[in-house]
Amino acid sequence: MMGWYGYNGYMPFGSNFTFLGPILMILFWIIVIVLIVYLVRGGYGMGYKQGGHGGDRALDILKERYAKGEIKKEEFEAMKKDLM
Repeated sequence: MMGWYGYNGYMPFGSNFTFLGPILMILFWIIVIVLIVYLVRGGYGMGYKQGGHGGDRALDILKERYAKGEIKKEEFEAMKKDLM
């Protein structure tokens, strides 16, 4: 006999894991939001630090070259002036 409301003692697979629905939905939206933030901040390309103001990075490279002795002080000053 079927019992009350058609329940025969057997629960389908999904019925035992009904708590997973809300958890999976929250995870889905977290992933969507993280992807949107990643794309907006420029993570798909060079990165947000290198986009926009490349002069700071160029000055850092110039300082590194001067520190390594690749260029002389006069060249450093002239290139620094051009970058500023």
